[in-house]
Amino acid sequence: MFVITADQVNSRGTSDQVAATLDELNRAGGLTLAAERTAGDELQLVTADAGTALRVLLELSRSEQWSTGCGIGPVDLPLPRSTREASGDAFIAARTAIDRAKKRATRTAIVSVGSDVAPSASDLQAVLDLLLHLRERRSAEGWELYDLVRHGRSQADAAARLGITPQAASKRAQAAHLRAEAEATVALARLMEAHDASASAAASADTDKG
Repeated sequence: MFVITADQVNSRGTSDQVAATLDELNRAGGLTLAAERTAGDELQLVTADAGTALRVLLELSRSEQWSTGCGIGPVDLPLPRSTREASGDAFIAARTAIDRAKKRATRTAIVSVGSDVAPSASDLQAVLDLLLHLRERRSAEGWELYDLVRHGRSQADAAARLGITPQAASKRAQAAHLRAEAEATVALARLMEAHDASASAAASADTDKG
């Protein structure tokens, strides 16, 4: 399971972004437990889907308004109806992750309870960092194309919408590394899914031994 905790950056000097962000996250779907405000300017959510977890990490990072931690591991079952009432190893890992995130350049961290499983959480972090750095270098024009294409438009349709030629859109996509990001995102989501399965299996085995 994936638990994501996000803490608003410089909340005292900026307007509260929690309510609007909660609406966006819950509207996008894919969550096992809805995103909720947990304390002050902090929010938390739970998802069983690696792709959803990665999407949330990338979008929160893009806004530059959050420090975000992702904890991977088992949660206590049965799940309650509210994120604030849930508990388990993944929640502990998420708390460690958010503390680390506040000290990192990307303001995003992944922590797992499974230290002896492959791929390791450090492997996931390394790939995520590369993806985040790639996105940081994207121009406003690149983001403009990205936002159209990611919602299902073809590159030709996006070009028409932007009032540019298909050739110009292709050059813009190359400069923005849209294909590289798409491929890396799919690969990282698979790695996160594999890690979650391994960590959960290891935790279950430890429980059986106990």
